[in-house]
Amino acid sequence: MRVIITGGTGLIGRALAADLAARGDEVIVLSRDPKRAAALPGETRIEQWDAATSLGWGSLVHATTAIVNLAGASIAAGRWTAQRKQLIRDSRVKAGRAVVQAIQEADARPRVVIQASAVGYYGPRGDEAVTKDSAAGTDFLARVCVDWEASTAPVESLGVRRAVIRTGVVLSATGGALPRMLLPFRFFVGGPLGSGRQQFPWIHLDDEVAAIRFLLDQETASGPFNLSAPNPLTNAEFAHALGRVIGRPAALPTPSFALRLLFGEMATALLDGQRAVPRRLLDLGFSFRYPEAESALRNLLAG
Repeated sequence: MRVIITGGTGLIGRALAADLAARGDEVIVLSRDPKRAAALPGETRIEQWDAATSLGWGSLVHATTAIVNLAGASIAAGRWTAQRKQLIRDSRVKAGRAVVQAIQEADARPRVVIQASAVGYYGPRGDEAVTKDSAAGTDFLARVCVDWEASTAPVESLGVRRAVIRTGVVLSATGGALPRMLLPFRFFVGGPLGSGRQQFPWIHLDDEVAAIRFLLDQETASGPFNLSAPNPLTNAEFAHALGRVIGRPAALPTPSFALRLLFGEMATALLDGQRAVPRRLLDLGFSFRYPEAESALRNLLAG
């Protein structure tokens, strides 16, 4: 199978490209900066694109193609100024529309589109367990997720199967949130963020990749899926699990006001959470390799 990945130079995209290439798929990563993609597995083909149209890559789509649309500017790259918020939204919507354009112009429809999203779709929900049927939130991140998901919805009217992945915090030792979370623990000042009572939906990078691969292959999989571990924790519970794994205390919470002072509106991503449960994924037969946070952290941080 040919798999075209947008956003293939990010944390998830790189791991997914390596995994699919290792199993023998033809992997094509679209990148605005091919030099940045040079470290991808040797079997991976890199094509330049403008992240807004099908120009230069639309001809790659055919009947045995799958498209995984992960493209979007990082939400954690700086304070959410009005300009930054516009970039976060536009980068996702334009990439999704480019995928639709490519499919509309293709001689044959692809097999499937996997559309990225996030559990932030649901907005702050307290301890409520949220599933794919839960309503969208109304905060900035929720609105971005709604627009992000909608950007590729037109492919369904073209007869293309589409699965939407609402991902939690992806844990990896080499990127993403975990290395940043580790730093204060290394200096014995780690602990929960804010009250620590907010839910912390997480998933090991290996399970994230395995779940995407599963949805690519599962012909009956369509619609939204929560990609988060089946045993959710509060932020405080996760902090204590992390402390146990690395042998550090987790007794010094970071006050909410300090986070809001430091990050501005972006602090909401740290202080609010969702108790996302992967019910549909489990019902389809997917098995998590790391369902418990402590075993996931031990795997990632061993040695």
